[in-house]
Amino acid sequence: MVYCIGYDLNTPGKDYTTLIEQIKTYDIWWHHLDSTWFIVSDKKASEIRDHLSKYIDSNDELLVFKTGDTWAGKGFSEKGYKWLHNNWKK
Repeated sequence: MVYCIGYDLNTPGKDYTTLIEQIKTYDIWWHHLDSTWFIVSDKKASEIRDHLSKYIDSNDELLVFKTGDTWAGKGFSEKGYKWLHNNWKK
């Protein structure tokens, strides 16, 4: 299943490198927008949320949801479109 991860990190100057490293632990991921990631995982959205919540502050916001059947985009690189086409229906 493809999940979208979005976040707002509300602590100015905080280093969120560990959060990004944890998102990259999922075997298949794509990151093209500032705070939006797509991952492929067999886990539930709540499991992904619980995993990533350990790496954000209490005033940060995190959203994880399973994607739907269709998508549309504009302005992405060829590599970005290729990832979406190859992974969207997993």
